[in-house]
Amino acid sequence: MKPMHIGLLGVGTVGGGTHEVLRRNREEIARRAGREIVVRVAAARNLDKARRVLGPDIDLTDDPFKVVAHPDIEIVAELIGGTDLARDLVLAAIENGKHVVTANKALLAEHGNEIFGAAQQRGVSVAFEAAVAGGIPIIKALREGLTANQIQWVAGIINGTTNYILSEMRDTGAAFEEVLKTAQSLGYAEADPTFDIEGVDAAHKLAIISALAFGIPIQLDKVHVEGISNLARVDISNAEEFGYRIKLLGITKRVADGIEMRVHPTLIPHRRLIANVEGAMNAVLVKGDAVGPTLYYGAGAGAEPTASAVIADLVDVTRMHTADPDHRVPHSAFRPDQLSDIAVLPMGEVQSCYYLRVPVFDRPGVLADITRILADRKISIEAMLQREPAADEEEVNIIFLTHMTKEKEMNAAIEKIEALPVTTGSITRIRIESLDGK
Repeated sequence: MKPMHIGLLGVGTVGGGTHEVLRRNREEIARRAGREIVVRVAAARNLDKARRVLGPDIDLTDDPFKVVAHPDIEIVAELIGGTDLARDLVLAAIENGKHVVTANKALLAEHGNEIFGAAQQRGVSVAFEAAVAGGIPIIKALREGLTANQIQWVAGIINGTTNYILSEMRDTGAAFEEVLKTAQSLGYAEADPTFDIEGVDAAHKLAIISALAFGIPIQLDKVHVEGISNLARVDISNAEEFGYRIKLLGITKRVADGIEMRVHPTLIPHRRLIANVEGAMNAVLVKGDAVGPTLYYGAGAGAEPTASAVIADLVDVTRMHTADPDHRVPHSAFRPDQLSDIAVLPMGEVQSCYYLRVPVFDRPGVLADITRILADRKISIEAMLQREPAADEEEVNIIFLTHMTKEKEMNAAIEKIEALPVTTGSITRIRIESLDGK
């Protein structure tokens, strides 16, 4: 059987890794796919650099539109990143009858509904395992492995940069800014780390995960997003003292009134497996009604881990290349005419437990004032910690762990507590999730 010809858009870290793994494992991949998978042509900005990576046998061009229009190409692998050019290229490939494999989470989070609709009309596949959690096969798990289940919730460490930073802050006691510089020097963080540390990258991935888990359209604008840049060492050490660890989680849940989608720092009981995921690794915990909780762990980035996911998609598309489009796995796990319009809850309606660090002057009656405000909003306290101030200090932190309450009630309480004359600064609020499978 003749080889499946691939058009490669981008010969950077992931593109180069994809070519290398295809070359090294060529025979094994062919045995699995039923035919050889070969990069026929590639587009890159720097042709000399691309030639050194790809070798002499692959056609090169600096015009990516020539790749998506090439008559011999059957699958286009979009690995250039970004959204504007990538969108145009992917839609052009689909219009030309090409299947598409992409590692581009921002593209799908922003334009996935449009891209999936175009692919459905044209009868081609769009595969995107590498777009979420790198080499972890979480997309296949949600689209295929867990299809018997009603998914109840998903919680994931889906950004390796922030997980590395939080792990180092806990292990070394260093401040956020210091660890961020180390992460940049090691290549875990970009020169401009905003997308990672402010939770935007994780939000892109969570929007995709939520769509697959619950059969809803991708709705990036409905994801509540908070990053880790305001976390202090004292919060991490306080969490440890209470038996928790802090992770930046992407969380999506099915609740009585709709779907939750949120990215934020989270206290997790230290005995949970996901709380012990360290360094730049990723992990996703999925709770189904039949199977219970299942955990997926591995490298969330890097040339070959991501290439592993890209090539898995290439193999899947190759296997199903001649199948009736109606018999392929749906892009969003659910049939396109079966997507739900269930509402995404506004953050104010989300219920959670909370960690609060309240900076106050050490004065009589302060604790009574704070607990009265919490009680007025029907917020009950599970635990509290207050240390004696040093001899030359007037300010102290009071730490509260609360029981479950609505976000809007907590917002109102925080506003009133911060308005007290004894409160010396902003309150640090971190949500708590038990992740116990219930």
